[in-house]
Amino acid sequence: MSSSCTGLSRVLVAVATALVSAASSCPQAWGPPGVQYGQSGRSMTLCCPGVTAGAPVSWSRDGETRLLQGPDSGLGHELVLALADSTDEGTYICRTLDGALGGMVTLQLGYPPARPIVSCRAADYENFSCTWSPSQVSGLPTRYLTSYRKKTVPGADGQRVSPSTGPWPCPQDPPGATRCVVHGAEFWSQYRINVTEVNPLGASTRLLDVSLQSILRPDPPQGLRVESVPGYPRRLRASWMYPASWPRQPHFLLKFRLQYRPVQHPAWSMVEPAGLEEVITDAVAGLPHAVRVSARDFLDAGTWSAWSPEAWGTPSTGPLPKEIPAGGKPYTQPKEKPQMDSPAPPRPSLLPDPRPLDHRDPLEQMAVLASLGIFSCLGLAAGALALGLWLRLKPDGKDGHQKPGFLAPMIPVDKLPGA
Repeated sequence: MSSSCTGLSRVLVAVATALVSAASSCPQAWGPPGVQYGQSGRSMTLCCPGVTAGAPVSWSRDGETRLLQGPDSGLGHELVLALADSTDEGTYICRTLDGALGGMVTLQLGYPPARPIVSCRAADYENFSCTWSPSQVSGLPTRYLTSYRKKTVPGADGQRVSPSTGPWPCPQDPPGATRCVVHGAEFWSQYRINVTEVNPLGASTRLLDVSLQSILRPDPPQGLRVESVPGYPRRLRASWMYPASWPRQPHFLLKFRLQYRPVQHPAWSMVEPAGLEEVITDAVAGLPHAVRVSARDFLDAGTWSAWSPEAWGTPSTGPLPKEIPAGGKPYTQPKEKPQMDSPAPPRPSLLPDPRPLDHRDPLEQMAVLASLGIFSCLGLAAGALALGLWLRLKPDGKDGHQKPGFLAPMIPVDKLPGA
């Protein structure tokens, strides 16, 4: 394993060296043929590609007849531009002494690469991805080399030991994208990400240490639905599902938070449901409500997910469903004839629903009441015992002298000394 890791490191170094070979005075083509790159504000040397080194040539700009440099300049096949800027970009033509075309060179100026900005995120506890962006626009063709390794930890003898630490390539998916994915990561391990930005003028590397616990951020919950509760004009029932990217395992669960607000109200109300469903009991009657949910690891690892797309629902306006009697025909309340002078219907109420939503088991309620009764009896008995002892031991303040004690009446008078 160590030999393969060393070989991979050498390959990465060789590739980076080949890519930055354009920094020489007469660089080879880093990108398209016939293109040379340089740094803005620095001197730039162009080389005539179709002649032997040192052969005298003349230089001119494409579309201009004026010579920039004659064959007697003593520079051979090279053209030197001092402090090149954007006005020097373009195509240059070199010709031999007999006027034959030696070649054409296109000059493109830019800047060396800077350390890229890298961030990583894990949508589950098995895989994570890293994305990057340039911290400075170079204006030149740019490539990225990406790799990662598992960080080692101190062993018992003080040495850093690990059976396999890498580095391994971090595959870019698709190739050339600004994103790479690490599959099969260990949740309790730490990793070092290497992203190297390379262009014709050099290379710059960013190292980032990450752990899945800190970068864990699930995808938003899916399948959010909002339904009214028949007969309850202040309630809405919301339900949702785990994100498809999160593996359902008993030891890696998610917790959720839910936000809701009436239409045209900017402020959100929030609750933390215990499962995949929540009943809102203080909805505004008659108004549509927006609802959204987000998720997080149930042990608070990482951060909350982004909010799910909003779902809308309106509380029920109908009466509470009637129970079907024993005869089999549902009871229907006779309709009242509308009165011409009846007042307008009341406006939606903003007060909480007075009818509580009680899901407790009757046996559980009886057990709670029995426990309260037992504790009350024990408390009364303890209080009565303490009061009796206090009254028994309390001295009588009406007598001038102290009583001999509560055991004195138990001793006969004729047995007392001096009797």
